[in-house]
Amino acid sequence: MPRLALWPATAAAIVAGGVLLGQAGLPSSYLFAALLLGLALALRRPGTLDVQPVWFRRAQAVAGVTLGAYLQTSALKELGHDWLPVTLVSGATLALSLGAGALLARTTTLDEPTAALGLIAGGASGIVGMSGELGADDRLVAFMQYLRVLVVVASTPLFIAIVFPGAHAASGAVGADGGPILGDARGWVLTAVLGLLGAVLAARARLTAGVLLGPMLVTGVVVLAVPGGAFTVPPLLRETAFATIGLQVGLRFTVDTIRLLGRLLLPVALVILGLLVACFGLALALAATTSASLLDAYLATTPGGLYAVLAVASGSGADTTFVVAVQSLRVVVMVLLAPLAVRWSLGRR
Repeated sequence: MPRLALWPATAAAIVAGGVLLGQAGLPSSYLFAALLLGLALALRRPGTLDVQPVWFRRAQAVAGVTLGAYLQTSALKELGHDWLPVTLVSGATLALSLGAGALLARTTTLDEPTAALGLIAGGASGIVGMSGELGADDRLVAFMQYLRVLVVVASTPLFIAIVFPGAHAASGAVGADGGPILGDARGWVLTAVLGLLGAVLAARARLTAGVLLGPMLVTGVVVLAVPGGAFTVPPLLRETAFATIGLQVGLRFTVDTIRLLGRLLLPVALVILGLLVACFGLALALAATTSASLLDAYLATTPGGLYAVLAVASGSGADTTFVVAVQSLRVVVMVLLAPLAVRWSLGRR
C-alpha cells in the first residue's frame, strides 16, 4: 500500500480501536489505540510511516491546553477548607511516585528519568508527551504508564466491591465531557490561541517541556482567573492530539524494546501494586483530616485512570465533585512538577 494511502487506513484503525478500548473502560483510549497500532507498524513495516515533528509539537500544545482546562473553578471550590490536606496528599503522591521510580531504577536496567516518569501517578498522556524532552525513553514510559492505568481500571471496581460492599461500582469510562464531538467554536478558538500563546511564552522562558507545559499554565490561569473562562477542548481535536502522541511513541518501538518490556513486566507490575497500597494509605490520611468518607478519599487518591475512576464514583454513590476536584488538581500538579522533580533528582547525582 502506498504511504499516502496508509494515512486514511491508519486513522480509521485508530478510531475503531479507540472506540473499542473506550467501551472496555480504558481512559485515553485513542492514545492507547494509536500507540498499539504504531507499535505493530514499527515491527512489521518499519519506516512506512512517521509523524513529523511539527505535528507532534502541535499535539503536545493541545494536550497542554486540555490538562489546563481540568482546573474548573466550580470543582476546586468543593475543596473549601480541605485544600491544605488535599495539596499535601497530591505532593505525597508525587513523592511516592518518584520513590517507586528510584527503586525500580536501582533494581532493573531502567535509567532514572524513564523509571520516574513511568510511575508518575496521574496525567499519563501529558507525561508521555513530555518524556522525550526530559531524557527518558518515551516508549518505556508509555508502557509503564498504561500498565498502571490498566491495573487501576481493573482493580478499582473489584476493590470497591470487597472493601465497600454497600457501594455498587460502575464499569466503563466516562468522557471528559458529554458534549458533541466537534465541540463549539469557542472551544476551537481558545484551544488554538492558548496553545500558541503558551508555547511562545514557554519558548521565550526556556521552560523544560514548554510546548506542553506552557499551554497548560496559560490555560489554567485563564480558566481560574477570568470570569467565565472555563471551556472544553473539542473532543475531536483533543483525541486527535492524543492519538498523534500515541502514534509517534508507538512508531519508535523496536524488537529489542519489546524484549526489554518482557523482562520489565514483573518488576514494574510489583512496583505499581506497591504504589496502589501506598496511595490507599494516603486515602486513610485524607479521610482522617477532611470531611470526605473513606470511599471518596480512596477514589480521589487512586493513582490514575481519572475518567474510569469517575465512572466508578458515579455508580458507587461517592461524592463525584470531590473526586473530580482532587483528581484534577493532582493531574496538573503531577504534570507541572514532574519535570522539576526529575531535573532536581538528576542534579543531585
